[in-house]
Amino acid sequence: MFELLHQKFAEKISLTEEEFNYCKSLFKPKKLRKRQYFLQEGDVCKYQAFIEKGILRSYTIDEKGSEHILQFATEGWWMADLSSYVTGESSLFNIQAIEASELLLISKPSWDELMLSIPKFEHYFRILIQNHLVATQKRLMQSLSETAEEKYNKFSKTYPDCLQRVPKHMIASYLGVSRETLSRLRKNIIL
Repeated sequence: MFELLHQKFAEKISLTEEEFNYCKSLFKPKKLRKRQYFLQEGDVCKYQAFIEKGILRSYTIDEKGSEHILQFATEGWWMADLSSYVTGESSLFNIQAIEASELLLISKPSWDELMLSIPKFEHYFRILIQNHLVATQKRLMQSLSETAEEKYNKFSKTYPDCLQRVPKHMIASYLGVSRETLSRLRKNIIL
């Protein structure tokens, strides 16, 4: 466990063995069963999760009971309700395992300690948060202005492994289209 985390850190920062061992000491492994929650709406997000294995989804349910998926995270990605994690306020989102998952969790106090002790990590997480902000802005513009086909094409490029691992109704929810529309899109692309 920790090999993928080490690889992801190495893509952006250079760490000594001692620095990485210290980093590892601040994470705790967690396994989730399929459909088990990492976070539920109304709870405070106390951990950021690095996905070693599996897929998580972040979603909300509107007043009509409709589910709206905001994000998927697969191996090598991070998942949290960053707003709740940073502020300590209740989360507006649910985060759930789509398949059995293995996570590495870091609490807010440990995250703060890591960045103070080894400033390289502040650089690493700044890049991640910047990338997350850019992706969020693009996703917002996509939802406002793109056709269903354009959304599906971007989804398949961003989450290629999700096409086979995520139920179709969840993909439709993420795209903001009906299941029927998704079926039509998939059929037209295959033809």
